[in-house]
Amino acid sequence: MGPRPLLLVPLGCLALLLPPPGAGEFSPSLDSDFTFTLPAGRKECFYQPMRKEASLELEYQVLDGAGLDVDFHLLSPKGETLVFDERKSDGVHTVETEDGDYMFCFDNTFSTISEKVIFFELILDNMGEDGQDEEDWKKYVTGTDLLDMKLEDILESINSVKARLSKSVQIQTLLRAFEARDRNIQESNFDRVNFWSMVNLGVMVVVSAVQVYMLKSLFEDKRKSRT
Repeated sequence: MGPRPLLLVPLGCLALLLPPPGAGEFSPSLDSDFTFTLPAGRKECFYQPMRKEASLELEYQVLDGAGLDVDFHLLSPKGETLVFDERKSDGVHTVETEDGDYMFCFDNTFSTISEKVIFFELILDNMGEDGQDEEDWKKYVTGTDLLDMKLEDILESINSVKARLSKSVQIQTLLRAFEARDRNIQESNFDRVNFWSMVNLGVMVVVSAVQVYMLKSLFEDKRKSRT
């Protein structure tokens, strides 16, 4: 069961909500990603509820915007600054969590003109209850001795497949983000090349016209004929 949609809250902050505690899952791991536009001179903050002894991994990239940079803050539920990145284009951070809401902010207040397109991904580990899931499965499994297979082996195989599939989805998401940023850079470079090419062409035309005029003036006979 995936994370619920983002919920907009006052003061320009967003909250990422977890699935209900009773949601069944083989492996207690969740991931979500989000892409948004951060206007110039603005700061956007997000909240992520976490449990004790869980793990929060956050990766972000600036996909578009002048300089491809942004300030990043990660704060604990107690308000302590855990991570601060100044004018970075990307970053990956992992923290062991405690009970409470973690806040992470993207700050573009240093820019007065350019807006930024930012992509980030959250990976949450150890957010579920393994023991309860295994007990639920044991209610429906019979004849394991005859099949010569343990419930733990089944769960281990399923978790292994799920973990690899989740990793594949994560890598594909990151590759799409890299592709989007590279495409934006290429389009920006293409526009710059076209602009300066037109400028150079205009300068060449003006210089050529001036040279023709100067050469023509050198060969003109300025003497007046007398009658």
